[in-house]
Amino acid sequence: MPARIGLGLAGHGLPTRALLDFQLDHARARDAVHQDLARPFPVSPHIELHSAAANRAEYLRRPDLGRKLSASSAGRLERGDYDVAFVLCDGLSPTAVTRHAAGLLDEITPRLKGWKIAPLTVVLQGRVAVGDEVAMRLGARMVAVLIGERPGLTSPDSLGVYLTWNPKPGVTTDADRNCISNVRTEGLSYSLAAHKLHYLMEEARRRELTGVQLKEDAAGERTLP
Repeated sequence: MPARIGLGLAGHGLPTRALLDFQLDHARARDAVHQDLARPFPVSPHIELHSAAANRAEYLRRPDLGRKLSASSAGRLERGDYDVAFVLCDGLSPTAVTRHAAGLLDEITPRLKGWKIAPLTVVLQGRVAVGDEVAMRLGARMVAVLIGERPGLTSPDSLGVYLTWNPKPGVTTDADRNCISNVRTEGLSYSLAAHKLHYLMEEARRRELTGVQLKEDAAGERTLP
């Protein structure tokens, strides 16, 4: 992530260009939080769901409502027998999901030969923990939540991935998850993120756990874009 150092001085303040750049980055970060997920969504087919937060304003005020599905959405999911469910959530940066979720899914899906993958779901106004309920209702033993991360001043479109084995709504904590963050053009590439995610998924299935007990020590890929 670029650092704001050596920007120079204009009297006792910043040069005009540096100040304007800061204000622009701040505006982009604020806009990313308040934007809605772009339509049409670039990944199909998918099941569109909604959290218990009725709108963006309530979602930002009530994080707890973003962690569970609305009653109507919960009733749309049919239980099956799956190894993993991929859940896309707009999170705090819908821009990140719009720009990067499809690219990451295109990289990880071909690596999952023999895996039983649940139907793809997209949760509007969703937090990470809503994936626990989605996976439980779908009958998936593992969930990978792709979510827009809290924007920074130079990264308004950072995508995060949270992997959880045996997710249980209201019981699973952040210590039970593995996280891959900063997936974006200027950060972690789709290829490297998929490489790390595939390693974690294979190890999680083999050891039947995720979180602090599962370390990401996959050997680096030889060829990266």
